[in-house]
Amino acid sequence: MKVNIYYGGRGLIDDPTIFVMNKIITVLEELNIKVAKYNLYEDKRGISILPKTFKDADAVILAASVEWMGIGGLLWQFLDACWLYGDKEKMKSLYMMPVVLATTYGEKDAQFTMVKAWEMLGGIPCDGICAYVSDPVAFETGTEYSYLIEKKTENFYRTFSKKLSSFPSSSMAVRENVQQTKTISLTPQESEQLSMYVSDERYVKQQKEDIQELTQMFREMMGDSVDSSAEEPYIDEFRKAFSPIPDIALTFSWEIKGFQKPLILSIDNSKLECYYGQKEEVDVAIKSDRQILEKIIYGESPLQTAFMAGDLTAKGNFRVLHTFDTLFRFGR
Repeated sequence: MKVNIYYGGRGLIDDPTIFVMNKIITVLEELNIKVAKYNLYEDKRGISILPKTFKDADAVILAASVEWMGIGGLLWQFLDACWLYGDKEKMKSLYMMPVVLATTYGEKDAQFTMVKAWEMLGGIPCDGICAYVSDPVAFETGTEYSYLIEKKTENFYRTFSKKLSSFPSSSMAVRENVQQTKTISLTPQESEQLSMYVSDERYVKQQKEDIQELTQMFREMMGDSVDSSAEEPYIDEFRKAFSPIPDIALTFSWEIKGFQKPLILSIDNSKLECYYGQKEEVDVAIKSDRQILEKIIYGESPLQTAFMAGDLTAKGNFRVLHTFDTLFRFGR
C-alpha cells in the first residue's frame, strides 16, 4: 500500500509541520506502507501535474502550515489542479488525512477548508492532526505530542487499509447534484506521459541532478566556480559569508564525501577559524556530499531546508544547528 504526502509549507527549519510529517512517515514505514512526499515549494511550476501521482496511491495526506491566514497559496494551487486535472473516479476512493500546524491563529479554519475541499473533490476525509504551536522546540521534544501523532497515524492507517465507510455529507450531495466539473481533457498519450514522468522518482531525481550540473557548468563559464584543484576549497566562501553573533563560541565539523578530512568551522565571537583537519569535540557534526554543500554555499538552499529534506545528516546540539544559517549568510 502507498500513501502520498503533499506539503504546502515553505520548508523552514522551525516549521512544526515538518516534524509531524517526519513522525508520520516513520510510523507508516513501520507498518510497511510505502510513502512518497512531495514538497510543493520545490517545483511550483509542476504543481498542475501532481494529481497524476494519485494513480497508485491508497491514501493521501495534505500538510499545511498556517503562518498568517489560511492554508497558503501552494496548497490552493494543488487543490485547484485536483479539480481541473484530477481523476475524479480515482479520488472517490482516496482517503485524506489533513495535517495543519499553526504558529498563528486559524488552524481549525484551515483544517475545515481542507476537509471541505476534499469532499467537493469527491474524496473521503479522515480525522487529522490540528494544533497551534507557540514553541516549536517544546512541541518537538514533548513526548505526549509524539504519542498523539503516532495514535492519529495508526487510526488513519486502520481507516484506509480496511476501506472503512464514512457518513454522507451535504458537500458530497452538492457536488453530485449541482456542481459540474470542468475537467481539461487530455489525449491518452498526454495523460500517460504526465503520469509516467511525475510518478517516476528516478526521472525527477535525474532532472534535479542535471539542473545542478548545468548550474555548475555555467558558473565555471562565468568564472564563479570553486577551484576544485585548490588545496582548501570552500574556505573563502565560508569566510565571506560569515556574520558574527556576539558572545557565542561553538564549532561545526563538516564531513564532505570524497574528502580525506572534515572542514572545521570554529567560531569565537567575531573570530572564525576555517580549516580542514580533526577536532575532538564539536557542537555539531554535519555529513553531506559535495553537491549539497555547493547548493548551500551558492545560496540555492539554506542548511536547515537541506537537513529537513534528508539531503544531509547532522548530530550534536540541534539548538546550535539552528544558528548556522544566521552565522553564514550565503547568497544574501
